[in-house]
Amino acid sequence: KYTADPGAMVHDGKVYIYAGHDECPPPKEHYQLNEWCVFSSPDMKTWTEHPVPLKAKDFSWAKGEAWASQVIERDGKFYWYVTVEHGTIHGKSIGVAVSDSPVGPFKDAIGKPLHDGSWDYIDPTVFIDDDGRAYLYWGNPNIYYAELNDDMISLKGEVGKLEQTVESFGAPNPEKRVKDVKYKDTYTEGPWLHKREGKYYLLYAAGGVPEHIAYSMSDGPLGPWKYMGEIMPLQDTGSFTNHCGVIDYKGNSYFFYHTGKLPGGGGFGRSAAVEQFKNNADGTF
Repeated sequence: KYTADPGAMVHDGKVYIYAGHDECPPPKEHYQLNEWCVFSSPDMKTWTEHPVPLKAKDFSWAKGEAWASQVIERDGKFYWYVTVEHGTIHGKSIGVAVSDSPVGPFKDAIGKPLHDGSWDYIDPTVFIDDDGRAYLYWGNPNIYYAELNDDMISLKGEVGKLEQTVESFGAPNPEKRVKDVKYKDTYTEGPWLHKREGKYYLLYAAGGVPEHIAYSMSDGPLGPWKYMGEIMPLQDTGSFTNHCGVIDYKGNSYFFYHTGKLPGGGGFGRSAAVEQFKNNADGTF
């Protein structure tokens, strides 16, 4: 089974992986994802696949395309932030589904997008800080952000757009980039927000196509961000895209991403993968 854009979560002693399902056999020139999958493990070695917990058609206002997503738990409920194709507005939108179980079934929580979308409203990442405040980041090639209300299904305040600079993400905002200028890096898509020992990390696919993984760090959940460099340089993954996520589990740290390495796979038939890692003493990758 081809699985793309893995989002990992730890809950009640288990690791859960949520991923889009690239159809098999995969098309050669476009993405075809109709549903998301969930897998769980008590030890990072033995994995159980659960029944399909959510499909793009479960969002009545959407017309398909089960793109990148992430699940988080709050107060005993599980909230799944997804990318789908809007049914009437041109482009993608962020939806949110809810369940009482990490393996579902999930249902559309609000019957409409979390926020009206546009073509670059993709790849949501969600994070709850130590003070209980929750945040979303998303976007390609712009970086959008918003704070969530305590109900996790509505936005608190306005949606913001980060000002990308060479210092914060390796290059200016897309509209300010100068043709043929070689920048340190360029944010592309697939953000992943997390925190470790008081420092905030925003990981993301970078460099255009093919994508590597880079990251920025901050002292606060909304920045200001500082570009730190590459985590996963270009590899022979068989996939021109990448999408990462990080968890800590039973004393170890794990870095999830996707490749095109399954037999018959490739850029439109991707496969979730994982590496164990340790941060440097100063918190950097």
